[in-house]
Amino acid sequence: MTRQVITKALGLAACLGAAAAVAPAQAADGMVSVELNKLEATNNACRAYLVLQNGTSHAFESLKLDVVMFDADGIVARRLAVEAAPLSTGKTSLKVFDVDGLACTEVGRVLLNDVLTCTGDGGALDGCIDMIEPASRTDAPFVK
Repeated sequence: MTRQVITKALGLAACLGAAAAVAPAQAADGMVSVELNKLEATNNACRAYLVLQNGTSHAFESLKLDVVMFDADGIVARRLAVEAAPLSTGKTSLKVFDVDGLACTEVGRVLLNDVLTCTGDGGALDGCIDMIEPASRTDAPFVK
């Protein structure tokens, strides 16, 4: 191989590796991946971006999450109810919400405390908290 071909091949491999690194996490079969993708400072608020991927056989009509944000010292800073639906089967979706009066730099950890409402397929669904896999691309871990 010539040096030019090797250089192009290495460049292509690096690009493909970078693309795989930024691809959203795939939800495991039967799971809903909820990724805290970004925290962004806005006027007197922290804007949170959640990327959801539905790997279940359910089309969610309502999926209201009980989310708790802790500061760097582990003290509860905010508690929110976040509606993440509608979320169709196999669908990837982005939900954006603002947390007023909280700087993003103050967020130390985010907890998926519970699922407040979980309906789909024409009725209430059981075991929704067990279907959710939280993850984070931010400095703040997202756990349940």
